[in-house]
Amino acid sequence: MTTTSKTSAFAPHNHASCISTTLREVETSCIAKKLRLTPVRRRVLEILLEEHRALGAYDILERLSQEGLGTQPPVAYRALDFLIAHGFAHKLQQKNAFIACHHPDDLHHPAFMICSDCGHVAEEDLSHGSRALSEAATRVGFSIHRTNIEVEGICKSCDEQRPA
Repeated sequence: MTTTSKTSAFAPHNHASCISTTLREVETSCIAKKLRLTPVRRRVLEILLEEHRALGAYDILERLSQEGLGTQPPVAYRALDFLIAHGFAHKLQQKNAFIACHHPDDLHHPAFMICSDCGHVAEEDLSHGSRALSEAATRVGFSIHRTNIEVEGICKSCDEQRPA
């Protein structure tokens, strides 16, 4: 699967198209890999895609419960584990929260820009810009399997709303 150009969470975009494109990519990937995208797994992914913010497992569980899809924490955690294991979602360590991957099924090195005001999270691919990190790892004899870069700051929209 080739990476499609995704719009940043911080830029105006057609959010419905953003959601449907990512869902189609995940469904296609699941069919190709013979993975079961169960109704609960799909719904958890949809919940994550509905906002460009990281959500905690209990936020997700609350939504599932309201929709009659489960009330026990393992329901949410199992779905999240599946989504993360197959590259359809990411865990933000510093927030202990989850976000849908906007580059599903593509090998990439994500960096997450987290707005501390509005909570939106933009995922950007640093595959081409992580050479310095790769070189440093090579120098010390380390093989990188996964990176998870999280940067907190202020998005342009929130910055423009701050008093001068």
